[in-house]
Parts: sequence; structure tokens; C-alpha cells
Amino acid sequence: MPQQTECPTCAEPLGPQDAFCGACGTALTGPPTVRDLPVVPSCPSCGSTELAEGWCQHCGQAQPRERDHQEHQVTGVAAVSDRGLRHHRNEDAFGVAATEGPDGSPAVVAVVCDGVSSSARPDEASATAVTAATDSLLAALGAGRDPGRAMHEAIGAANRAVTALAHDGTPAEPGRHNNAPACTYVSAVSTGGLVTIGWVGDTRAYWIPDDRESAEPYRLTEDDSWAARMVAAKLMDEAEAYADPRAHAITGWLGADAEDLDPHTVSFTPHVPGVLLICTDGLWNYAEAATDLAFFVRADARAEPLAAARALVRFAVERGGHDNITVAVLPIDPPVAPSTHDATLVDVPLPRAAADPDATVPLRQAAEPAVN
Repeated sequence: MPQQTECPTCAEPLGPQDAFCGACGTALTGPPTVRDLPVVPSCPSCGSTELAEGWCQHCGQAQPRERDHQEHQVTGVAAVSDRGLRHHRNEDAFGVAATEGPDGSPAVVAVVCDGVSSSARPDEASATAVTAATDSLLAALGAGRDPGRAMHEAIGAANRAVTALAHDGTPAEPGRHNNAPACTYVSAVSTGGLVTIGWVGDTRAYWIPDDRESAEPYRLTEDDSWAARMVAAKLMDEAEAYADPRAHAITGWLGADAEDLDPHTVSFTPHVPGVLLICTDGLWNYAEAATDLAFFVRADARAEPLAAARALVRFAVERGGHDNITVAVLPIDPPVAPSTHDATLVDVPLPRAAADPDATVPLRQAAEPAVN
């Protein structure tokens, strides 16, 4: 039988060793089954085949889109995104990729963005930011740029790309806000034993060690949000601030309306095995503290990152799926040779009683060139 290069059901590109399609699950070996054969699309709500432009003409329900649920895995990282149960579309986006530096050293990249629902075209904003940032990171790392500098350049590229959407002449969606397209942003680069994280808004990064008894999980990012400002100003404790209806009002984002872009970057050198999670609030809303979220991270997450990402998305859906959910999982193995990077608090196992489970790790800042 000739090698299939794309899925017969959904046309997803296939690898030579694929036994199942990663996009739709179609079996690619053995004789065709009823499930493998194309079917006439029908509305999952009423069964009607009268569909047009993403809507059922019989019952009026929006139809599933390709972006409603997406999964992707490359060497060193896996990600899953899901529309959830309450939103009519997925306004999250992600990108994962692996590359090499000029010396052949491997580098892994993950980018996650969350469209701001109160802005115009939030789904386009997140997708545009992911594409621009991923392309920028891959080009910079391939050219041998320092990861901190590469991260700042990528955030700048993403911001310019989202800003351009406000001036492309596309008319506003009927009945939606006229705010310029906007999204939040988080990304991670893992290379040479160093992990670099960049973010704007309330998308987050968490460090989850394999051994959660002797090493503490940590949240690595600080939200650009009303709640975070209240906590930083010591006007409220974290539990009180995040219980407030204003908690998730963001104070930082990418887009034309972001007058004072303030990208954050940190770098750290983990010396115990574990995984890095980057995710949207559709996940962390159900387990904000790092120790709480770690409870739902599979013990084999480092070996099975895609399974771990799927399990976390499933957890959020089962808890109510009130928002879009996206998570990327990056397995981190300590370098065999001693690291040349500065040690940080996350490098060493910490007694569980000695750390605040909601604390952000005091990491060293990455280099900060100007971002336009």
C-alpha cells in the first residue's frame, strides 16, 4: 500500500510512522472502516445537513470549526487547545516548534495567546500574534541570538502584527465591541539548559517538578491584571483579590490600544527534571495556585507531554469549561554537564512548608533590549 501523506478524512498532513491521524483520530492502517469514510456533515444539535457559513440553517446553532479543538506535538513540546463549553468559538491560539542554533544545539519554542473577548476579532488577534512570535523566535534562535533578546524581539513582532489588524480596513463585527484587536501573550524557549519565558497580560507559566514532595511547583509569571495590582499594593490578599468581580480586568495586552507595552521576561536554569506549563486562564481559573494545578498534572507528564496537555484540558472542561482552554507542556531534563547559567531559587528542592504555593519565583531578568 502506498504511504499516505494526508489523512483521508480531514486532509491533515501525516508522518511516515503515523498509525492514527493526530487531528481527527482516523485509523490509518488496516482496511477502511465506517469511521474512516467521509460522511455528510450534519449539525450535532439537531442532525440537519442544512449547513451554511458555519451555522445550521434548521436550528440556528453554530457548527464546530477546525479551531474548536486542536492538538500538536513536536520533539520537546506538545499543546492542546479547546473551545470549552460556553464560548461559541475558540479565541485562544498556540504555536509549538523545534529548531537548532548555529552550533546544532536544539531549541524548543512554545507560544500561547488568548484573544481579548471585549476587543474586535480576538480570534484573529491571538492567531496573528502566535504566528508572528513563533516566526520571530525561530529566526532569532536559528541565527544564534540570546534567548532573552530573542524573546523581547518576538513580543515586539507579535505586538506590531496585532496592531496592524486595527488598520487593515476590515469592518467591525456586527454587535461586537469596536476596541482594536487585542490578545494576551506567553511564550517559552528551552535551550542549552536555560528556560526563558516572556509574557504580557494574564496568560501564565508554571514550573512543575517531577518530584513534588521534595521540590516545590511554582508560578513563574505575574499577571498584568487588576487583582495582581491589588495584591502588589497590599490592598488585598490573593484569595480576596481573585474573588472580586474585577479580578480578571487586564492591565497589559498586545494591540493598537496598548499604549505602554511592558513585556516581562525571566530566565531560569532548572536542575531537577519536570515540565514547564504555559496556559491561558481557561485552565488556571480552576486551579490558580501552582501546588493546586500540579495535582492535576500527570506523573508521567515529562515522558508523555501530549497526554498531560489533554488531561489538563479535560480537567478544565469537566470543571465547567467556561472559557477557551489552551496549555502547552515542555518536558525539561537537567543538563548533564554543569550549566553555565546563573542558579536561581527554582534550581533547588525546597521544603514544602517553606514556600508560599501562590508565590512567583524570584528569577533573574533576561536581557531587555527596547521593544517597539
